[in-house]
Amino acid sequence: MSVKFDLSGFFYKWGTILTVIFLIAFFGIVAPNFLTYYNMVNILRSISIVTVVAIGVSMSLSVGGFDLSVGSVASLANAVIVSCLIWYNLPTFPSILIALTVCLFVGLFNAFLIIIMKIPDMLATLASMFIIQGVAMTYTKGGSITQNMMMANGSTAPGSLTPVFNAIGQVPTIIIIMLCIVVIVQIYLSFTKYGRFMYMVGGNAEAARLSGIPCKKYKLLAYLISSFFAAVGGIMLASRIGSSQVNSGSAYLMDAVAAAYIGYSLAGNGKPNAVGTFIGAVLIGILQNGLVMISVPYYSMDIVKGLVLALALAITYLRKEK
Repeated sequence: MSVKFDLSGFFYKWGTILTVIFLIAFFGIVAPNFLTYYNMVNILRSISIVTVVAIGVSMSLSVGGFDLSVGSVASLANAVIVSCLIWYNLPTFPSILIALTVCLFVGLFNAFLIIIMKIPDMLATLASMFIIQGVAMTYTKGGSITQNMMMANGSTAPGSLTPVFNAIGQVPTIIIIMLCIVVIVQIYLSFTKYGRFMYMVGGNAEAARLSGIPCKKYKLLAYLISSFFAAVGGIMLASRIGSSQVNSGSAYLMDAVAAAYIGYSLAGNGKPNAVGTFIGAVLIGILQNGLVMISVPYYSMDIVKGLVLALALAITYLRKEK
């Protein structure tokens, strides 16, 4: 009895991991310092923020949506938490809670546009992206927020970044936070009824509704979680760079979207998942790190990342057609 080997199915299931292995081997050969312990830790540190923001994107994808506002939400969280610490001299944990709460309102706003106003997800979050970007810039008056900065009244900012806050963006804390979020979200999506309900809403909203699943409730939940993780990414970014920079979170949007879509096909899952998103972020992190080590100009890196995203999308959607 002959066994037919499905080559396209094999690459669909394992292509991402095989690509990661190939890139590690390739860069390990051409760049002697690539496989060092320090560089591996550096890659994990560099992808921590992207992974957390990308998981936010994955949560919106799980209900058949798409959140383009995550980069701007990360910028907003960055500005809010640093201003709470430096401008208003608040303690660390109240500052974190304020930043998360402000960003959850963005999730509510996105859900309002999508669920109540019936605007398509991509268009609604695109509009939200520009609005939140403008809010963040208006709040900071288009400038950076740094320790010992000069205030409008001529005095020096009274607060500073606390040791606890600074530790968030350092190794190993930033990596531990990322890994914990990956594990928690993967368990939620794969092993709880709520996660399965979100997949059902994303797979066929009408069938889910007829089955008694409150689709609007789960769409609202997905966009709240998306904004929450984007805010966590913005807080991690603020701790890592030690300041608030104008639209600093926006640079993570493309990488987050790429990681989320690359993760679709991991092990043939065919749907958004946290582990796949993490592997997608690892792939992008290895690419960026390896290209720097072999002296590829920084302005050419987006070409490579764009090609990787196009390939991931092609594999995913061509397979869906079969």
